Amino acid sequence: MENKKTALDYAKAACDTMMRKFEAAKLPPEGHFHYHQGVFLSGVYQTYELCKEEKYFQYIKEWVDSIIDEEGHIHEYDPGQLDDIQPGILLFPLLERTKEVRYQKALDELAEVVLHFKRNKVGGFFHKDWHPHQMWLDGLYMGGPIIAEYGHREKRPEFLDCCIEQALLMRRMTEDKQTGLWYHAWDCSKEAKWADPETGLSPEFWGRSMGWVPVAVLDELDFIPTEHPKREEMCQLVVDLLTALCRYQSEEGRWYQVVNKGGCEGNWLENSCSSLYTAAICKAVRKGLLDEIYLEHAKRAYEAVIASLTWEGEDVQIGHVCIGTGVGDYKHYCERPVSVNDLHGVGAFLLMCAEVAKTLK
Repeated sequence: MENKKTALDYAKAACDTMMRKFEAAKLPPEGHFHYHQGVFLSGVYQTYELCKEEKYFQYIKEWVDSIIDEEGHIHEYDPGQLDDIQPGILLFPLLERTKEVRYQKALDELAEVVLHFKRNKVGGFFHKDWHPHQMWLDGLYMGGPIIAEYGHREKRPEFLDCCIEQALLMRRMTEDKQTGLWYHAWDCSKEAKWADPETGLSPEFWGRSMGWVPVAVLDELDFIPTEHPKREEMCQLVVDLLTALCRYQSEEGRWYQVVNKGGCEGNWLENSCSSLYTAAICKAVRKGLLDEIYLEHAKRAYEAVIASLTWEGEDVQIGHVCIGTGVGDYKHYCERPVSVNDLHGVGAFLLMCAEVAKTLK
């Protein structure tokens, strides 16, 4: 019976499970404008776009309205970390439908924060104020798509140029030429305890961090005009990274927490990175960037993630998800706790289900 569910059925089950668990305003971290809620609600919005069930849109609006006041002030967010910018992506559909000025005011503020974010000496955004000079792959998802859409809507090309600059710079600084994979982070100062003293690179290829990259860049490509001189480079970035990742897919179908070390002691198959890669492969094929043969990788991964789910009555349990983590060594990533139905995992799962529903027939 379960096998007859569609990708949209699974997405709706995941949304409904979380909506039963949390009132919108109580999504963790409660009261804080943060990417944990942002990635989850981005997935809820993708689900809404497919099924048009109003309860999903209203749930997103309830969370946003619990944290942005009538004047457009965001109650609690830190403009010194990119993680607190990402939920701004939810303001575009709210503004489009309601025309409420407060959403525009909040967007204007967040976009300017990104444009003027602190940079290291090569021009890359600090990931956070308290990690100066460090560029983390995660940051491309946190700050890129919002300014791409903002630049497109407001006819402000400097915002599009900014997200492109950051993505191409991140590739230059973190890509491993031998494998085509990207290291989780790079420290311009080479002073972080995890940084190689010669290269400044972190030591491992962490699954979820690489997942944010093609998902973010594909979203940005929705708004980068075809005539932009750097568009082809952005397309090639997606193709090259996804092609490299496909070489490391496990026989079971998912990818490992430390992507290139499948089968090594302590490593394990992780659902959030597997979901993000699957979403990106589907969208890249749909946009004509990848050959349709790559949908075989997406299909295998999707089926493996679905097979890993468990159920408690009507509630779907999405496990095998790494909790939020900083940068570290192999032991650090492998020993990170796993969670069930945390917002990273459910958000990534929803993005996957939406893209599978649009692409895999």
